Amino acid sequence: MEKSELLKQLQLDEAARSPRAGAARPLIIGLVLVVLAALGAWYWQASGRVFTVRTATAQPFANVQGSVSVLDASGYVTARRQATVSAKVTGQVTEVLIEEGQQVAAGQVLARLDDADAQAQLALAQSRLGAARAQLEGLRQLLAQAQRDDVRQQDLLSRKLTSQQSADDARTLVATRKADIVTQQRQVEVAERGVKVAQVALDDTVVRAPFAGVITVKAAQPGEIVSPFSAGGGYTRTGIGTIVDMDSLEIEVEVNEAYIGRVQPGQPVETTLNAYPDWKIPGKVIAIIPAADRSKATVKVRISIDVQDARIVPDMGARVTFLEHGAGAAHDEPPAGVLVPASAIRMQGDSETLFVLNGGRAQLRTLKLGQAYSDLRQVLDGVRSGERVILEPPAGLQDGDTVQTEAPG
Repeated sequence: MEKSELLKQLQLDEAARSPRAGAARPLIIGLVLVVLAALGAWYWQASGRVFTVRTATAQPFANVQGSVSVLDASGYVTARRQATVSAKVTGQVTEVLIEEGQQVAAGQVLARLDDADAQAQLALAQSRLGAARAQLEGLRQLLAQAQRDDVRQQDLLSRKLTSQQSADDARTLVATRKADIVTQQRQVEVAERGVKVAQVALDDTVVRAPFAGVITVKAAQPGEIVSPFSAGGGYTRTGIGTIVDMDSLEIEVEVNEAYIGRVQPGQPVETTLNAYPDWKIPGKVIAIIPAADRSKATVKVRISIDVQDARIVPDMGARVTFLEHGAGAAHDEPPAGVLVPASAIRMQGDSETLFVLNGGRAQLRTLKLGQAYSDLRQVLDGVRSGERVILEPPAGLQDGDTVQTEAPG
């Protein structure tokens, strides 16, 4: 009886405890599952995140050296050969034969002035020349007569039919006539020079192009007074127009004197006009002007334009990129390292690093850098030619993270 009672007590106690145990077990299991889920999410986030990046290919330094930018500068298109054409004399304009944008040849007539006075002076000079020549011809006739008289007097003297005095007078007259002719010949030469001067004065009323080019400014109109000298009153023009030799166009830039050492005569350049930003115009350094601007701390540099194009006009704004000037030819061995975009490099502590795309993952590299070339950097150690580097690494990108490329570099 005691044993059976004890068994009943045990059964009652087990039944009393089973509801509590049944309620606690799901709670514990739930907590465990929550912890495991959190750990799994953390592990998935840490090991499975993917970054979308842009890449570029590291280029051998020697292969791209000829097109590497070492300096940029701004400037303007200028004409080495241009002129404001004016008349040599003061006069009233009767005809203007030019318009802006017109092509003209060397010696082409651009304008004409009133030539009435010049024509009158030329006619007067020609009349004086005609009179001098007629007088010279009269003197020659008198000389011929004097020479015939001298011959007769000498014959008569030989036959004792005239006096010595008469013979001497005849010979003296011949010499006098010859002297008169020489004097008159000089007068004819003076008259001829007078005609030439009058002709030049007449020619000066015609304004001609001094060289071939394009008219950029038309400054005078028929009826206006033009003069090679400024009258000061504002009513007298000093020029007919401006002509520019388009074959003489070049670029003039001002380079900060701190960087002038990067520029050399003959150095290749690329020019981009502000009006045509996608057009790269080849050229080279013509000369470095041997004078500095003290106020701006700059040195002027002349740049050639190796392309003839009607789109290039004076005073256009331009951006000039100075390229590496054949340094590789000066060495027996090619330059070391590769070139990568500067945007791929970032500081990590005291080291300069970048990420290389390696099998779909970002691989951190520590770099040894060389020179800077505009938006490129020379990497001497840490990256090999042909490897793809990650541009502008995203925040949080770590060594070994999975990446996918947005666009191949």
